[in-house]
Amino acid sequence: MYKVAFERDAEKEFLKLETKIQKLIALKIIDLQNGNFSNDKHLQGKHKGKFRKRAGNYRIIYLKENEYLVITVVRVAHRKEVHNLFGYYRQ
Repeated sequence: MYKVAFERDAEKEFLKLETKIQKLIALKIIDLQNGNFSNDKHLQGKHKGKFRKRAGNYRIIYLKENEYLVITVVRVAHRKEVHNLFGYYRQ
């Protein structure tokens, strides 16, 4: 079982979302906490070492720290925002 921590900005982004979307994302975060990393993608380039988890049209960007069994949620945003920010959106 992993401990999940939010970066301050990610927490603010999460709390601004509609309740329905928060519930969907919360379920995905519980999956992370339970060690379910299936279908998660590795990020590349300057974001190497981070992962993304899909939650509908939203993405959870996280960093897994194995030694401490901690998952730090770096970003929670709509896929369009995340794709542009992290440079993996293909046009």
